[in-house]
Amino acid sequence: MSEYVKRTIIKEEVPSIHVDTPRSVKVYLPPGYNELLSYPVVYCQDGNDFFTMGRIATIANQLILEEGIEPFLIVGVSVERSKRTSEYSPVGSRNAAYKRFFTEELVPFIEERYPVRRDPASRILAGDSLGGTVSLHLALDHPEVFTRVLALSGAFFQPTLDQLQNAPSLSWLRIWMVVGLDELAVETHMGTFDFVQWNREAKQLLESKQAELSYREKPGNHVWGLWQKELPDSLRHFFPAPKL
Repeated sequence: MSEYVKRTIIKEEVPSIHVDTPRSVKVYLPPGYNELLSYPVVYCQDGNDFFTMGRIATIANQLILEEGIEPFLIVGVSVERSKRTSEYSPVGSRNAAYKRFFTEELVPFIEERYPVRRDPASRILAGDSLGGTVSLHLALDHPEVFTRVLALSGAFFQPTLDQLQNAPSLSWLRIWMVVGLDELAVETHMGTFDFVQWNREAKQLLESKQAELSYREKPGNHVWGLWQKELPDSLRHFFPAPKL
């Protein structure tokens, strides 16, 4: 077990003209990290939650060391609770600025400092609830940059469904989704929502647009207790273990 607990996490401050400067991020380096190699990268919204409640660094260590999946970096992007909805919601007042920060400042900052691959298939956007929403919208807005999305109970409400409906083919998009079967009346800053129904509607639209979709419904509520259990499978989906 000791190997999984030895995690290398570097703290960085990303300067920005689009969001309140600077933005704190945590960068996880995989076991055996070597600057002469190149790595895929998982960008997590709600970055602190992914590291603390999601235990994503420990899970990554375990998958890399035990199952031999390809090593990858994780970038956890911090968010202020008071500004989260306005940054992550597609109708939020800070949403456009946050997405510009992400594509124009955060990704170049990471790619200048770390040996990460620069093709869209090597960048995965991960998020829970509204973090899943902003991740999907970043990909919809910038398919030349992002084509991989990992959504834990994504808050895919009408504005997202409208954008999916209006999109041409999404055959370039690869998305992994989970929603908890107990998420029938989740209270959010924007009201109370049946996440199961909204995720099912998003699933139908994504399929109709030919997105490559991996979708599951599991017992559980809108909490990290569900999402942490699903993280290993979601990471295996994007980083399959070598065939023996």
